[in-house]
Amino acid sequence: MALTRLFIHEELRPGQVVRLDQEQVRYIGRALRLRPGDALTVFNGESGEFEASLTSIDKTTADVTVRAQLETDAESALKVHLVQGISRGERMDVIVQKATELGVKRISPVLTDHGVVKLDGKRAGKRREHWQKIANSACEQCGRTRPPLIDDPVPLKAWFGAKTDATDVDLILRPGATMSMAALEAPQTKVCLLIGPEGGFSDNEFEDAEVAGFTAVSLGPRILRTETAAIAAVAVVETLWGDLGVSA
Repeated sequence: MALTRLFIHEELRPGQVVRLDQEQVRYIGRALRLRPGDALTVFNGESGEFEASLTSIDKTTADVTVRAQLETDAESALKVHLVQGISRGERMDVIVQKATELGVKRISPVLTDHGVVKLDGKRAGKRREHWQKIANSACEQCGRTRPPLIDDPVPLKAWFGAKTDATDVDLILRPGATMSMAALEAPQTKVCLLIGPEGGFSDNEFEDAEVAGFTAVSLGPRILRTETAAIAAVAVVETLWGDLGVSA
């Protein structure tokens, strides 16, 4: 399989010629220095992955011809929903990228009492698009064919009120909690992880989570940064119940 993988924002089928966007043209032309005839793979997040070849390229445009569909399986059977308190700077970008690589199926960014990031409707939409783009790019690198769904940012209380998806276990990271993930009964298919921002959750938010049925768990005696906590928590659940603990 070709090492170069591209996420394509349109329907894919064998024989189709796809025009790449400007960013992709710069990437494969300037960074990878691909030439007509070079092989790559393409996917759109819905219909799997396809062999493809670069048909033509110049400074501003590039066309790719879609070939045969490939049999690939890089998705974890464990459906992990990460509900992440929005953090500032590049921390949230790192969380989205690494959670995607680890197999998370859905990411819900939430605004919290101690969070320092404030987003109005327009900025929230732009941030969601930015995070989705990061997830798509992470899929290109890690071999996944279905990027995680990135929800629009909402206040945590509103997210609790609108929560409708059924999960086997709902977990919230809380320093000092006496329960470890390893002590929990294995879920069948779905896990929800709730991670706080830099300043952690407020007492009211922990109380709301308890009312909503979340179990407080700890990752050990040390206080982790929010980006470390998110990555470690996803890695633990994928190791215990997902595909990180499965030998190739």
